Amino acid sequence: MMTAQTTPFHLPSIPIWDLLNPRRRTLQVVLIFLCSLGVDWLGMTRYRWPLWQATAVTLAFMFFALLGKWRDDLRNYGVIAMGLSILLTAQGFHMVEHLVQWAQYYILNYTMQNSVGLLSPANSEWVHFTWNWSVLILVGTLIALGMRNSWAWALLIYSTAHTSEHTYLFFRFLQMTDRLKVLCGTSIPAQGLPGILGQGGWLAQSDLTRGTFLSRIPFLTTAIRLDVHFWWNIGETALLLLAAHAFLKTVLYKTPPSAVDSRQPSQS
Repeated sequence: MMTAQTTPFHLPSIPIWDLLNPRRRTLQVVLIFLCSLGVDWLGMTRYRWPLWQATAVTLAFMFFALLGKWRDDLRNYGVIAMGLSILLTAQGFHMVEHLVQWAQYYILNYTMQNSVGLLSPANSEWVHFTWNWSVLILVGTLIALGMRNSWAWALLIYSTAHTSEHTYLFFRFLQMTDRLKVLCGTSIPAQGLPGILGQGGWLAQSDLTRGTFLSRIPFLTTAIRLDVHFWWNIGETALLLLAAHAFLKTVLYKTPPSAVDSRQPSQS
């Protein structure tokens, strides 16, 4: 009598998850994160820390917790995978920051000026300018090192456009700051200037586009700044995930794990 044989069920491998998984360092990462929350609780309840300071402390703890994991990525999978691991982690938090700003404005009914996310001091043109140039340079470096697929090239083009938006904003900010110093000495609040896109932006009001269909494109000329940059980052995060997946699925599983992770007994 023949018996049916059943094959074991295996969940499909997800390259990005496999890369970001701390594996043997999971307990260490969790304990450090819990420790940071304890420090935050003490600081906020006893010393009246603002939310941004508690967030900064947690990020500092997590940075040191992940250093060992990133060294493992370098040893196990190479420099491109390590760079992707760092970029995915950083962009992930950056996307959370934009989600918090969106929730503050649309759900909690904060004013635009007060919808500044978890790290309010970081919501400045200097930080946005530096952040986006850093992302663009890192993406370009990863492509130069070998992360070449259609999604990676799309990410590079998209990141260049996003960085151009923040470069325009940054120089406009410097220009307006100089004018305000002369006139009244006040400063420009966070998210206080439109960029190339959005309500009041260059596309909507420049001499080159005024009166043409370009100045009337829905969203691109009507959205508030918070929405414009929320969707900039949604697109950038999506392309990063696609580019990372396309690269990692051809590399990650072809690279044997290090002796540290495999724990294979040596043979003499």
